[in-house]
Amino acid sequence: MIKPKIVQGRTLNGKEFVSFLGQILEALNKGEIPSTRSLVEVFNKGILERCLKVYTERMERLGLPVSVDKLQQVHGLAEDEARKLFDKQHFGKHYAAQSFLNLDEEMKKVFRNYGLANEYQSSKLCEARFSECEEKMDHLQALKLPSMAKFNAGFLRCNQSFVMECVGPAKESYEHRMSKMLARSRSLFVREYNNKLFNWLVAFSLIMVVIGRFAIKLLLLEVAAWVMFIFLETYTRLFWSSDSLYYNPVWHIIVSSWETIVYSPVLDLDRWAIPIVIMLSILAIYWRCIGVRQRIGRSLLPLYNGSFRSSSRTRTD
Repeated sequence: MIKPKIVQGRTLNGKEFVSFLGQILEALNKGEIPSTRSLVEVFNKGILERCLKVYTERMERLGLPVSVDKLQQVHGLAEDEARKLFDKQHFGKHYAAQSFLNLDEEMKKVFRNYGLANEYQSSKLCEARFSECEEKMDHLQALKLPSMAKFNAGFLRCNQSFVMECVGPAKESYEHRMSKMLARSRSLFVREYNNKLFNWLVAFSLIMVVIGRFAIKLLLLEVAAWVMFIFLETYTRLFWSSDSLYYNPVWHIIVSSWETIVYSPVLDLDRWAIPIVIMLSILAIYWRCIGVRQRIGRSLLPLYNGSFRSSSRTRTD
């Protein structure tokens, strides 16, 4: 009942048929002829690429940098979505196992790349925020009018912005650097604050002496300025050391008054010091000039001791 095998129009005998089968088996073993397994792998390869594309697109929606927990969470969701798609579309149970392992391996490679990119973006962002805070602290160290309240406000804003904006795996290491930098800046500012304030108060008292004596000629202002100058330069040197001065209650009152004048949420005197000084100088000069003009005008007017009716001079035509 079996028909003879015909190859290229010629009927094979038994010996030729055995040789033909040997060639076919050799070709199959070398993979030159598609087998059932190779066909299934080719079919599943297209599905694997589609699943990997789904995973990659889901990961690309995530804007880096993010926290490690957030990255792991998105990775888990994208991985589950890709696996469900593969389970739904793959072909052949036995041969699909290798394709499934290949999909897992490819997703792990993509996830590692995203982890490295997340670390880089996190370091870049945290370094930028750290540099901004460092520049801010350096600027606060060089205030023309030292103010502890302004330093504390800038310190708090800088720390809050860093905590909110620095995210990702690099945040922990940069938080340690940030805390050390802020502590160092605060220590340096406090150490220089009292010395700068003392020098400013001495200069301020002398300026008030000059203004009270020569510009507006206000005795009370001049006396108060002299008392302040004598207190700072004489009394403190006789009875207190330079260090113990800063722990004295009187000095705390002076500091509180200075802070109230120099900085507030409404007025930052460090920013407006020069314009205010110029305006006050102009007003003082104007006041001085008006006073001189009034005195000169009064000295030039004729003085009459009698009235017109009491005049003894007779009228004539």
